[in-house]
Amino acid sequence: MHGLEGRRPAARSSGTPGRSRRVLTFQPIPARRLWLVYLLLAAGLGGLALRLAWVQLVQGNELLTRARAVQTQTISPLGRRRPIVDRQGRLVALDEERFTLWAHPRYFAFPGDDIGRLRSPLDVARKLSAVLALPMADLVRSLDGRKSGVKLATDLDPETAQRVRNLGISGLDLEAYPQRVYPQGGLFANVVGFLNLERVAQAGLEQSRDRDLRRHEATRSLRRGADGTPLPDGLRAGVLYGDDLRLQLTLDARLQQVAQLALSKQVKQWQAKRGVALVMDVRNGELLALASTPTYNPNKFWSYKPGLFREWSVQDLYEPGSTFKPINLAIALQEKAIDPAGKVSDTGQLTIGGWPIFNHDRKGNGVIDFPTVLQVSSNVGMVQAMRRVKPTRFWHWLHTLGIDSTPDTDLPGAQAGQLKTLEVFRTQPIEPATAAFGQGFNLTPLKLVQLHAMLANGGRLVSPHITRGLRSGEDLATAPPASGLQLFRPEITQTVLNWMETVVEKGSGKGVRIPGHRIGGKTGTAQKAENGVYIPGARITSFVAHLPINDPRYVVLVVVDEPKGGNAYGSTVAVPVARQIIEALLVIEKIPPTRPTAAAAPNTANKPKRT
Repeated sequence: MHGLEGRRPAARSSGTPGRSRRVLTFQPIPARRLWLVYLLLAAGLGGLALRLAWVQLVQGNELLTRARAVQTQTISPLGRRRPIVDRQGRLVALDEERFTLWAHPRYFAFPGDDIGRLRSPLDVARKLSAVLALPMADLVRSLDGRKSGVKLATDLDPETAQRVRNLGISGLDLEAYPQRVYPQGGLFANVVGFLNLERVAQAGLEQSRDRDLRRHEATRSLRRGADGTPLPDGLRAGVLYGDDLRLQLTLDARLQQVAQLALSKQVKQWQAKRGVALVMDVRNGELLALASTPTYNPNKFWSYKPGLFREWSVQDLYEPGSTFKPINLAIALQEKAIDPAGKVSDTGQLTIGGWPIFNHDRKGNGVIDFPTVLQVSSNVGMVQAMRRVKPTRFWHWLHTLGIDSTPDTDLPGAQAGQLKTLEVFRTQPIEPATAAFGQGFNLTPLKLVQLHAMLANGGRLVSPHITRGLRSGEDLATAPPASGLQLFRPEITQTVLNWMETVVEKGSGKGVRIPGHRIGGKTGTAQKAENGVYIPGARITSFVAHLPINDPRYVVLVVVDEPKGGNAYGSTVAVPVARQIIEALLVIEKIPPTRPTAAAAPNTANKPKRT
């Protein structure tokens, strides 16, 4: 190889006058220069190799992560929840899609506009005003001077959102989100509860069954190509799976509404503090109705006092009074302390341990049998009967029945009752005496209806509950079979039920007499205690009914707290509510008459007695 070392003039050719030819002389390149070029090239290639190794081996994971972040779109779950339905499949709670409308004025354009043309906020406001039902001036004021990220409206329903889409305006963005809706309003609020604005469960089943009500949703990572095309890889197995499960209640919306209306009317009429009505299937413990007043609308929970968000019939304790007398008589029969055909002497008053005990009217009834004890609601007669049961055995039965333990239930917040200690019960005669007529201990209305269900089903203690579990699609769960722990002999409970039937036929429960149907019951009017001290003039009125007596299936309990008026008794306040519920129950559950209609006396023939 030679280089161009220099130039010299070429000799003029003899055959071509006037033209000249250049002659180039090549000189050899020094070896040092070749080696230098070689070393420079080798160093460059070596550097590239080292850099490549560094990128692949050292920075590979970091760069891969950064690339995935650019290529992958992560879609977080919206937190959708499963619906809640009643025993007939009627919707009680569901998620509905709602939208938030965002505006980005720097991108405003109408369909058909030239590329690059930018519409003014006024142009957009003219079209949006009618769709959103908002004043145009307000929309312009919100958009004026803003470039992006302007929230124009929230809580838009799907129909309104579609009308916004149909406008085709560039620069408008609809963000979807689920919203919990309660179609029945306040009908089931006391047991279902609600979600707050951040979709956090705050009360009722929404809170206690929060995990069960959350739909199966997973975070999705969607990979996209260079042009934005979604790629199928990167999705884990099952990530697209969704379920159609619903939580089914045992409650019946029809019966719940009847109970709610009847209870609210009576509470208002008597200016009472509150009230509750429960209907239980005695065979399996299912609650068909649990109506409470006052209540609230879970769709607008922020308008109500937080004290309404708890179901007091499950959490608050009270003295059951005379409605507990049938339970005590069953205990005495089970202990063989009394004879079903026996009698007691009712003198109207007596003294126990220095404490006086009176009947509600302070009158004696003479020597009476046990059906009459219930009919006239004799406190003295009950004390005389329960005196034949040893105090330790009496306390043992109250403890065994679960007075002082939390009921086994799916109702949120259920509380245990209060029972004096065995030592106090054994050494202080006044304690078993007052317990004989349902005072001196506390329980919840839920616990009382559970114990009366035990009388109605032949002596089995069933677990009260309001859910049947999760079901798929439109499928509905059937009622569970009969269950429960056997505590009383069936013949004993049937004897007590027959006695309770006489209360409806001849005593203070006449207000629920329905021609052709055998119904048993017991009224109650108890003093109200607070912090161990009875409140002067404060009462809790109640009534419990069993039907039909020949084949008991349901127990109805109505409790009204602090009704006003001198004539406020279980027979005047609670019985009318129970009657309306029973009439609806007979129709809804298709319970046929058990005897000829003529055999039943008209309901208005006798005036209810006070108890």
